Amino acid sequence: MEITTTILLWAFGLAVILGFIANKTNFCTMGAVSDVVNIGDTGRMRSWVFAMGLAILGVMGLSLLSLSDMSLVASNDTANPPYLTSNFAWPRYILGGILFGIGMTLGSGCGNKTLIRMGGGNIKSLFVLFAIGIMAYLMIFTNFSYTAFLSWMEPAFIDLSSYDIDNQGLGSVIAHFISSDPQQTTIIVAAVLGGLLILWALLSKDFRGNFDNILGGLVVGAVVVGAWWVTTGILGQTLLEEAEMMDERPFAIGAQSFTFVQPSGHLIRWTELGFDKNMLTFALVAGFGVVIGSLLYSLISRKFRIEWFASWKDFFTHIIGGLLMGIGGVLAMGCTIGQGVTGASTLAMGSFLTFISIVFGSALTMKIQYYKMVYEDEASFAKALVASLADMHLLPNSLRKLDKV
Repeated sequence: MEITTTILLWAFGLAVILGFIANKTNFCTMGAVSDVVNIGDTGRMRSWVFAMGLAILGVMGLSLLSLSDMSLVASNDTANPPYLTSNFAWPRYILGGILFGIGMTLGSGCGNKTLIRMGGGNIKSLFVLFAIGIMAYLMIFTNFSYTAFLSWMEPAFIDLSSYDIDNQGLGSVIAHFISSDPQQTTIIVAAVLGGLLILWALLSKDFRGNFDNILGGLVVGAVVVGAWWVTTGILGQTLLEEAEMMDERPFAIGAQSFTFVQPSGHLIRWTELGFDKNMLTFALVAGFGVVIGSLLYSLISRKFRIEWFASWKDFFTHIIGGLLMGIGGVLAMGCTIGQGVTGASTLAMGSFLTFISIVFGSALTMKIQYYKMVYEDEASFAKALVASLADMHLLPNSLRKLDKV
């Protein structure tokens, strides 16, 4: 139990740093998409990508120095979630990512941003977190996920092991096609991809000249790597070994890093079970840590502000957003941080597919909202959708009923 406590303290400490710096630098993945869509500013998007590149190189470094065993991330028995599973569940990554992207736009931020807003005094985020938690609970602890989604998706899943591919990591998949060593290929792919992502971020003078964007990306990438070191290194490996001898295995232990949809579902389950110590998970403790870190920054900077809903419409929009994030985040096996940085650091194909789907779902929702705001009653949902898809070059302009804005 001492090892479990140590790991949870690491989770809390790293999350406090994450919450503090994310609040200070306004690191926001929804904001990143919004900046690109609405004003053409790529600064915060580059910060997100910068974090991704650093996390990829960091995980590569842990493996080269034998400080982690990332093979643990490929199994349901040793990982939470198993990003590198050989079962490439592409429909859940796409649909889950799109639903999450829509939800985070309606809910004014992803799961991580919701926790950060809570620490800053935003009461709206409490309701969003509860909505996320309800659906995350249903998706994780009941048959809702299988009945509503997986039952009809599973036939389309691709079992890579049937093609003699061990896992869905880009290195393993590429190695299969070029008949090279999977481990060496993974190192090369990580070095090249991680380097290119960082280079893309640094190519922008606006990004290089914005200390907060650099700091935010640096810290997010670093804490994700730190969590991998804790849960896949000696501590994590020892805990998994000891768990085999426990009468009751603690819930959701194993190789993992930061993800911010699970905590809300775990919170409801933890409360339901009378605060059972076995339900005090890495994700749940990390969620608490982000709120505390954000609160500390808000108090130190004197930016703590109580915020409330502007109207009933605002209330219901945020609740719908939270419900969609709860469904989409669990279905896609992660959120903007959980898949967009944590999952991507493992080079899992599903993580990159989820990242693209989240950005698409969010950008499309923003465009629809913009058309409806500009054209008001003239812009039905269908007209706004067609115009938005035309803007994104997914439909021909001849089909649009609304002029481009």
